[in-house]
Amino acid sequence: MRIRIIDAFTDRPFHGNPAGVLLLDGPFPPDAWLQQVAAEVNLSETAFAHPLPPGGDADWALRWFTPAAEVDMCGHATLATAHALAAGGLAKGLIRFTARCGVLTAEVAEDGTITMDFPTSSLTPVEPDPAIARALGAPITSVHDTSAHIGDLVVELADERTVRELAPDFAVLRGHSRRGVIVTAAAEDPARGYDFVSRGFFPALGIDEDPVTGSAHTALAPFWAARTGRTEMTGLQGGTRTGLVRVRLAGDRTLLTGHAVTVIDGELHTSPEAPSL
Repeated sequence: MRIRIIDAFTDRPFHGNPAGVLLLDGPFPPDAWLQQVAAEVNLSETAFAHPLPPGGDADWALRWFTPAAEVDMCGHATLATAHALAAGGLAKGLIRFTARCGVLTAEVAEDGTITMDFPTSSLTPVEPDPAIARALGAPITSVHDTSAHIGDLVVELADERTVRELAPDFAVLRGHSRRGVIVTAAAEDPARGYDFVSRGFFPALGIDEDPVTGSAHTALAPFWAARTGRTEMTGLQGGTRTGLVRVRLAGDRTLLTGHAVTVIDGELHTSPEAPSL
């Protein structure tokens, strides 16, 4: 079985966010096997996809697993899957995926950029939890909860430097969100090519820091649109690894655009015992 490691939201190897991608010939194998493969790959997400019969609402079924759990929505592994399909000649142009969060699309342009259409997250202001401030080691400007399919807390900090220099206490953060904590601040100098910065921490899912979280930008887009009055922006996410996500807010949908590059293309020397739907 062919397995790829693809760096998403970057056009250079060893940058952006790596994802495992397995394109299956038939229905999904048992969940336990999918989880074991994701744990073995040991990246923030491994995507599994299989083709669907023609004539339906989607072309491919798609699921995402962290090393510890299945998630409802993942941007960078969707981008990586679309890149794998296009690079392998299995799809071109608009690709429709069905997933736990509904139907998502990814459109591959002639220049290799991929634009994904995701549901925009809701944002609900909540009172800052003093434990989160202590875990982050920085004062908090505001906190917003996100929609059910995301389950992150968006935590606004004072400035870009504060975001970049964070060294969180992950053990404390583990118990303070449904999925993760996204910290963000306005860019210090937009002339550098991005309008806001962010970092994503997901210790509850076995991921201390996720380099570039596409799904989080469905919340960051409306968050920063409300502050800037702009619907098209670019976000820079990451600590030691970074990547760029171009966002366009279109009401209840958010368009996420980025590049991807295949870094490893190999063979998985194991197979599930009994595939199931």
